[in-house]
Amino acid sequence: MSDNADLIKLYSGRILALATDIAHHARLDSPQASVKRRSPLCGSTVTVDLDLDGGRVSRFGQDVKACALGQAAAAILGQVVLGRSAPELLRARDQLRAMLQQDGPVPDAPFEGFEVLLPARDYRNRHASILLAIEAAAEAAQSLDAGAQNAP
Repeated sequence: MSDNADLIKLYSGRILALATDIAHHARLDSPQASVKRRSPLCGSTVTVDLDLDGGRVSRFGQDVKACALGQAAAAILGQVVLGRSAPELLRARDQLRAMLQQDGPVPDAPFEGFEVLLPARDYRNRHASILLAIEAAAEAAQSLDAGAQNAP
């Protein structure tokens, strides 16, 4: 397959549509946790704000300055993040990383939408951007979850 055909496959209409429709694409006022992640390779950044209530994400916002693949990944996360626990986000992060870097399976429901990013497996230089949103969300939720477990 030619390089142009590979890029067309990578930047499918579905990925481009997701990139233009990012759910929760605004920062939160007074979030319980905020995490900013940056890909040193391409300069993409994602800042995630979230609140937990009863150990589950109750409010979520994100500021995404990334390539179309990073935007698509943030859009997929934004569609399913509400109601998720820190362990669910950590598992989704690990499964997405394995899908991209180790030819692992698509992440479990409700994160199966990351399947659209399967063509990016062959583009290792894109993996960091794709992982930014889920890494930031998992880190933010984990920090709050750990704090709640350590509270008196």
